[in-house]
Amino acid sequence: MTLSMEPEIIERAKSYAAENNISVSKLVKNLLKDVLKKNAKKDPILEKFKDTKISPEILALTGILKGKYSEDFDYRDAYREHLSKKHGI
Repeated sequence: MTLSMEPEIIERAKSYAAENNISVSKLVKNLLKDVLKKNAKKDPILEKFKDTKISPEILALTGILKGKYSEDFDYRDAYREHLSKKHGI
């Protein structure tokens, strides 16, 4: 995907990303995810199961990983990095 925008915006995005220790790609991805989440239509499958009761055993697992990873941790990025190291790419 190629995006076009004013050079000033690009420089400000690079600066913001550097200050927050993330890539510009991740910054754009996060912004798009936020926008799309706010405007998302309700998923019919999720709506079908929204009133489903969750067993106590599953509820006991809620939050066990909280604090283990940062808010912006992306499992896909971590997996790509793992594969890159594994295959020497």
